[in-house]
Amino acid sequence: MAPASLPNRSSWFEERRLSAWSTQANEDPIREILKKYQTLAVVGLSSKVSRPSFGVTAYMQAHGYRIIPVNPNETFVLGEKAYQSLDDVPEALDVVVVFRRSESVPDVVEGAIRKGAKVLWMQEGVIHEEAARRAREAGMAVVQDRCILKEHAKRFVSEGI
Repeated sequence: MAPASLPNRSSWFEERRLSAWSTQANEDPIREILKKYQTLAVVGLSSKVSRPSFGVTAYMQAHGYRIIPVNPNETFVLGEKAYQSLDDVPEALDVVVVFRRSESVPDVVEGAIRKGAKVLWMQEGVIHEEAARRAREAGMAVVQDRCILKEHAKRFVSEGI
């Protein structure tokens, strides 16, 4: 049983994994991911402005990231062509950002592995330990239960959010 002072057991364990990914004590692996990789394949990106996926992705696009929408129900989102699946994207992938229910993550991971993705990023509320393990075994860095917008703002926007 996790100590009472740890509000989210999975996030705490993921924090430990991210720390282990770092080679020096003062490195910030999330900062390194956000600096190094500028292309985000966003699985579950919706064109509905009321959806969190739209707002978060619009923010990342406004901050210079290239967006690749992945959603079989969309044709264009935020001015970019949408693809039915990761397998349909005609290029290698840096970061796969997941805006899907946790039970959908294993299929997303398999597609990310086939495309040679470098990072699997599961948004807040998206947690799947087995899929995360599979992604790590395939050589991907994994972030789960974290909002990419919030993490970017904490590190790169002086006024924060």
